[in-house]
Amino acid sequence: MLMSHMQDTIQHADIPLQILYNRTMVQLGFCAFRNGYIKDAHQALNDVQSANKSKELLAQGMQMRNMEKTAEQEKTEKQRLMPYHMHINLELLECIYLVSAMLIEIPYLVSHEFDTRRRMISKQFHYQMKMSDRQALLGPPENMREHVVAASKAMKTGDWKACVKFLINEKMNQKVWHLLPQADRVREMLISKIKEESLRTYMFAFSPVYDSVSLPTLAEMFALDETCVHSIISKMILNEELMASLDEPSSCVVMHRTEPSKLQSLALQLSEKIINITELNEKIAEFKTNRGSQNTYQRQQGQGYQSWGGGGGHDRGYQDRGYQDRGHDRGYQDRGHDRGYQDRGQDRGYQDRGYQDRGYQDRGYQDRGYDRGYGHDRGGRGHDRGGRGYDRGGRGHERGGHDRRAASRRMAQLMSN
Repeated sequence: MLMSHMQDTIQHADIPLQILYNRTMVQLGFCAFRNGYIKDAHQALNDVQSANKSKELLAQGMQMRNMEKTAEQEKTEKQRLMPYHMHINLELLECIYLVSAMLIEIPYLVSHEFDTRRRMISKQFHYQMKMSDRQALLGPPENMREHVVAASKAMKTGDWKACVKFLINEKMNQKVWHLLPQADRVREMLISKIKEESLRTYMFAFSPVYDSVSLPTLAEMFALDETCVHSIISKMILNEELMASLDEPSSCVVMHRTEPSKLQSLALQLSEKIINITELNEKIAEFKTNRGSQNTYQRQQGQGYQSWGGGGGHDRGYQDRGYQDRGHDRGYQDRGHDRGYQDRGQDRGYQDRGYQDRGYQDRGYQDRGYDRGYGHDRGGRGHDRGGRGYDRGGRGHERGGHDRRAASRRMAQLMSN
């Protein structure tokens, strides 16, 4: 499987092959757990157990959540089910998975107790722990899950004897451990792993209390060989999990006390949360400011387009500047009256200068004044000028050159006669 990388492409395979793959991975997880490879066992069982669909994934039962299936689909699923004598014990599967998660998760939780960025290794194990913490009254464990949770809480304090007592007893032997081949060897392996992980958990939890601790004392506390304790402490120091040093002549572990205390860790955690909240508030304020300025700019642009487009004539003051009423404002309409065009003929005395006496009246010159527009019609010229040249053609007609030439020729003929 490592060479074929089947785990990367198994999701695209057909369903019978996926079922066979899941059952094979479960058996590999059981083998790894029996031989003491806890991390490999957890990794092999994680895909099947984390989805809470182990019965369906192993073809040992039908999924009853969605009942919207046709008769043909139900018939096909029933044909895929494994016979009963080939079933894998689901309680054994869950127990091995939870015990493996306990041996990995508890030391990690204690070492990163005040770390806000710690990762979650097993979701199902965390869920069981949270459900146990929510209960107001805790009695003695009854089922398999409660036994594993009680053993996990005992391991948190470094009490390996209580942890072994919760996991290995008559009830758990009947339900779980007797189902495995070579059960006695599996129990011995499990006790050894519990002692080692309890030692690591104890050093993570109580190292700030000690200035130094001797290796023989730790070996006596956890019923381990001194060489085994020396090996575990050395690995923790090399992996920078424990800030300490080994004093070989005295066989002691000297603590460096570089880790922050509980109060300091809580203060650092509070400061990180305050920094995160401050950054979040700044981002929200910046977003609102940018959005407000953008809306204001769009509103101003909208008003500008309206003033230049739809209501531009009114806003720019075309009517206020008097273009529409320019004739009234500047007096074009009344200019004829103001300047006296209407009365100019009488003021200048066209009739008093003797045009009537000289015979102009008989010769048709009395109407000429009106034709030329010097009298009342010339005032109309002023009135028509208020329209900015719309009646200018009438002015040309009234003062037309043809009429003036014809009248001048007639006058010359009359004077010559």
